[in-house]
Amino acid sequence: MLLLVCPVKQSRFGTLKKVSGRLKQIWLGRDERSLRETPIPRLLVVDDEESICFSMSEYFSLQGYKVDTASELEEAEKLLDATNYRVVIQDLRLSMTSSQDGLDMIKLIRAHNPQTRIVVLTAYGSAEVEDEARRCGADAFLRKPKPLSQVAQVVQGLIESPPRQAARPA
Repeated sequence: MLLLVCPVKQSRFGTLKKVSGRLKQIWLGRDERSLRETPIPRLLVVDDEESICFSMSEYFSLQGYKVDTASELEEAEKLLDATNYRVVIQDLRLSMTSSQDGLDMIKLIRAHNPQTRIVVLTAYGSAEVEDEARRCGADAFLRKPKPLSQVAQVVQGLIESPPRQAARPA
């Protein structure tokens, strides 16, 4: 194997060297096989506000996720039928008339894939609504507005932890 080392930049620490990707992987404790086997996490954002869908899609795409968005229940159902998502971030009110859409959405996700983690992100949150969402199977309940970095911390925490066994549709 030929290892190429070439000077890159002079700094106060001396010449920094650029090395082959394989050596970098060894230094970082990863090999090519584990990098190939790590799937890109799929994320679905469901919110009737286009600006929320757009900003979440942009932010999480930059964080390495494959992101789909939906603005209504029917659109989300089609995506859930076609794709296995690791996490769904959803609003409770997908229409101006009812917050029942969001609870129905949680039940639908649980029916399609019990392993999918569900984050409810809503401006219409009360303790009663949060309890109902959790009974339906939500893993996390956040109130808008919430910085994207905090939403990302919750998402990452859910991905890294095992699913709750008690998450059953009500």
